[in-house]
This record gives sequence, C-alpha cells and structure tokens, in this order.
Amino acid sequence: MAENVFTELGSTGLSRWGGNIYEEWLPELQGIKAIRVYKEMQDNDPIIGAILFAIKMLCRQATWRVEAAGSSNADREAAAFLESCLGDMSVSWQDTISEILSMLVFGWSWHEIIYKRRMGDSRDPTKRSKYTDGRIGWRKLPIRAQETLYGWVFDEEGGIQAMKQLAPPDYQIREIPIEKSLLFRTEATKGSPEGRSILRNAYKSWYFKKNIEIIEGIGIERDLAGLPIVWVPPNVASPSTDQERQALQAFKDLVTKIRRDQQEGIVMPLAYDDKGNKLYDFTLLSTGSRRQFDTSAIIQRYNTQIAQTVLADFIMLGTQKVGSYALASSKTNLFAVAIGAFLDEIEDVFNTHAVPRLFKLNDFKVENYPELRHGDIEDVDLEELGNFIQKLSSAGAPLFPNKELEKYLLEVANLPSGGMEED
Repeated sequence: MAENVFTELGSTGLSRWGGNIYEEWLPELQGIKAIRVYKEMQDNDPIIGAILFAIKMLCRQATWRVEAAGSSNADREAAAFLESCLGDMSVSWQDTISEILSMLVFGWSWHEIIYKRRMGDSRDPTKRSKYTDGRIGWRKLPIRAQETLYGWVFDEEGGIQAMKQLAPPDYQIREIPIEKSLLFRTEATKGSPEGRSILRNAYKSWYFKKNIEIIEGIGIERDLAGLPIVWVPPNVASPSTDQERQALQAFKDLVTKIRRDQQEGIVMPLAYDDKGNKLYDFTLLSTGSRRQFDTSAIIQRYNTQIAQTVLADFIMLGTQKVGSYALASSKTNLFAVAIGAFLDEIEDVFNTHAVPRLFKLNDFKVENYPELRHGDIEDVDLEELGNFIQKLSSAGAPLFPNKELEKYLLEVANLPSGGMEED
C-alpha cells in the first residue's frame, strides 16, 4: 500500500483521442465545428450579442488591485512591482481581460505569456518599458485564438502539457507549452482543457429560432410578392430533348429566384398555340393574410429561453407586459454574482500560475507573493450601506476611527481619499 501513496491509479474519464476531445454528444458541437457554431451565435444573434456585451462591459469596469502578502517593506515592494506590470504591457489590462472573456463563448481561452526586460524607452520591443529597473515584466498576454486549435498535448496522467496551433498566415503547426501559457476555463469538468461554453444550453433554442426567422423572412417575402407560377407547354413540362430540359430548368430558376427588389423583372417568350392561347405565361398566386402560428411569440419564447440559460433574462424586462423593479433588481444581482465567479476564475489563474512565474524570474526575497484582486461588478448602494453602518453604530459597534473602513467608504462613493496616509 505504501508504494501507491504517490501513484495515480485512476483516470478522470475524459473522452480524448489523438489530441482531440469527444465529450460533446452532438456532432455539430464537437471540435472546430463547435467553435464555428458558437462564433455564429456570438456574431449573428442580437440577444446573445446583448448578453455578451453586458458581461464584457461589467467585467471591464470592475477595478483590479494588488494586495501585498504582508506588511514588510519587501512585501510592499513586491506588490508595487506587480501593480506596475499591469500597466506596463503593450496591450492594456482592460483589453487583455476582454480577450480572456472569450472563454465565455468557447468555454476556454489560451494566452501565451510574453516577457520583456524593463529597460526604459528602448527601440527593442522586448526591452521597451516605462521603467528602467532591468527587471523582467509582462510584455503582453496575447490570445491564441480558439479557431486555430489543432490539438492538445496530454501527459500520461491526463494533465495538459501544451496547445497545438495551426494559424494564419503561414499555417505552420506550433506547440505552445503550458509553462509559458495561461489557460482560462469556465469550468474544468474531467480536467478538460476546453471547458464548457455558456452558450451550450442555449444552442437548441438558438437553432430553432434561427430557422424560424429564416422561414418567417421567406414567408413575408412570398406574402408581398405572391407565389410565382409559370405556365409552360406540355413538351417543356415533360422534356424529351436537351433544349426542352434547358428551357424547363430556366423557368424553374425563374420562379425560385423571383424577388421584390430594384432588380425585379421578367423576360418571357411571347408564343401562342393554333387557338390563340399563350403557350407561356407567368402569374402570382396571392396568399392568405395570416398564418396559423404567431412566429413573433415563438421567437420571443426562444429569446427568453436563451437569456435564461445565463441568468440574463432581465434584459427581456420591458419587452413584455410583466416585471417589476424589485424583480429586475433581484435578477441583475444574481447575474452580477455569476459574472463575479468568472472574474474569480481569472483572478485565481493569475495568482496560481502567472504571478509566481513572474517573481521566480526576478530577484525578490519574499516568502509569499502578492495577489491580484478584482473589485465589485455592481456599484454599492450607498443608501443601503449607510443604513447598515448607522444600525451598527446604534447597536454600539465601535466603527470609527478606522482608517481601512474610512478608505473603503470613500472608494465605494468615488470620493478622494487624500490626506489619509498609511502608518
């Protein structure tokens, strides 16, 4: 038994083969096909676009700070260095967070860590910095786009070792090791590097809505233009020669491609039989005024289902004749909590992997490393906070003087904290 203490005997059960993962049971949502579908959902659907826009804007406005590991001068110096690294990259911290949030759409986001020597205003981008201390900092944390994934590299225990990438413009296979990268995931079920898209549960609703909208558009066009009918002679309707078959195909193309637009127009042969009847004719058959199903209500139902899958159905309030301010407030609070969990994931990856690697490349003598911390998603309700503090004070809680509490209250109220010096 003793020799097995440090030996991994079991497996997570992740379905993988040849660097590819096969956990998804829908074929159209496996591998690169899934990435294309999720990209279409992101780019083409207005409800999904609104949800993702709300998430990104809320996450971008959240503040980030660095917490020192202790109160010593070395700890404070380490914290100041980490904070300087956030603002010394060639891509802003907010834009970096925005790219990391692509994990929401695809389930994962891979970023390569590019370092630099901080040598001031150098022409060499690997040394260009606001600082001249010669330390090693982050130059940038660029994304390795999900659609360029060629495969994963695992070790014998199923640990993620690298991402294989096949990307333009040269389409050469590159292998990016995990030691030089950061992997962000919405979740890590069975240790899968691909996580799970927050749009996965919305796929069925999106698929049906998309096709209903296409049918609805065709139906509206046919209602406006009418159903086109071409009358042709029997020999053309039942062709026996190549010329007759070509003529039949031409008339089929005519009725299937007729459109009401600025280019509408038809050229028809003018021919009569021996009784004076037209051999060829074109008519538009009128349609009924209403359909049996209300497509607007169906599409509205699917929109609501899509929003509900990510706790964002509050965006539908106002589009329906139901809902109240209290309901909207509770829904937005729940949505903010969910978004905060994604920021927690980003924070954890940086503190677990990026920060220790950064400090190991430098000469800091500290026992523990400083950590990144994100702020609140939503602004604090100052009236509620004031009432809470007043009740605490009335109950006899000793609140002031307290510099930390005073500093926090000024920060949440967006008021200057000048004159409050640290001991």
